[in-house]
Amino acid sequence: MPSRKPKLILVYEPEKACIDRLVADGHLPERAAEIASYLAQSTDMAPKFDALTAACLKRDLSFAPVALDNAASALAGEDPRATLVWTLTDGIAYFRGGAAPALARLNGLKTIGADDALFALCQDKFRAGAVLGALGLPVPQAGLARDGRWLVEPPASPAGWFVKPNRLGAKIGIWPDSRSSDPGHALELSRRVHAAYRDDVVVQPYVAGRNVRASFLGLKPDTGVEALGIAFVDSGGDFQTMADSLALYGDTGEAAKAAGKYMEPVLESVVDSQPGAAATIRRIAERLVAGLGLRDVFSIDFRVEADDHVHLIEFEVCPGLPCFDFRAYCRTQWGLSLADAMAETAASRLSD
Repeated sequence: MPSRKPKLILVYEPEKACIDRLVADGHLPERAAEIASYLAQSTDMAPKFDALTAACLKRDLSFAPVALDNAASALAGEDPRATLVWTLTDGIAYFRGGAAPALARLNGLKTIGADDALFALCQDKFRAGAVLGALGLPVPQAGLARDGRWLVEPPASPAGWFVKPNRLGAKIGIWPDSRSSDPGHALELSRRVHAAYRDDVVVQPYVAGRNVRASFLGLKPDTGVEALGIAFVDSGGDFQTMADSLALYGDTGEAAKAAGKYMEPVLESVVDSQPGAAATIRRIAERLVAGLGLRDVFSIDFRVEADDHVHLIEFEVCPGLPCFDFRAYCRTQWGLSLADAMAETAASRLSD
């Protein structure tokens, strides 16, 4: 029997499917839409499917986007020798993308990215922080609060604390007052988050510095952290809020563009002004690759102080591929569009 043409399958969870499921579970429609905004990269990726198809055809691959609800049946009939599964969005609680790499493994299919255990870990910030601390990495120690009561009290912090939802991404539940100087206010924020989203909050000591995003795509299997793109992300404030994020991505981002209110944060290479901090970030990334199992595609968020002191904040195994920062990374590091960078990465894995 002739072998099948190598195929890249991109599994994604649409925002509408998530919203409908959350509303059916009792979430208010407005809150469900905010939660589902994490999946705006699925909305933003869909217009690129034609470009991905063309980029794959140039490399003698076929391309198939598969909505998450159809993934179980779609993956069941694929050839393990000629199929690569790329999961666009993660999730174990509000989102369900973490099921995709497990389904791929169940069917013996190759995958891009970390194994499914990390898909679960990265969306629980408190547990992830505990693991990162155990690896000796510079992550701020965190407390955990639920609906106005401490589950784990945070350490003392003269600079105050930063409060964010434990299992939600895309700045959901981060407001202008999410930096707190009062433990009582931190608990009040936990009540607000629980009422809106039914989530716990992580309460970390506030750390000074500028926000940094480190992005990685291994175009070839042996690509190392020398290909890490490390950039300051300047959104005009100390930290990005949910409102900032909503104005960038998905249908809300399109509305912001139409209204003339769309403004991407400014990216600035860290190595140009703080090479010592950039070197530290690469060493941390190496530790995460070796000790945690990050591979193929990921992002890491940091705070970097003027004296090059680096604070590790969190990591993502499904970075927002169509987002401004990852598209800029593909252009800067690889000289490729997002579609060509993804197709080239897939081709290198399917030719192994």
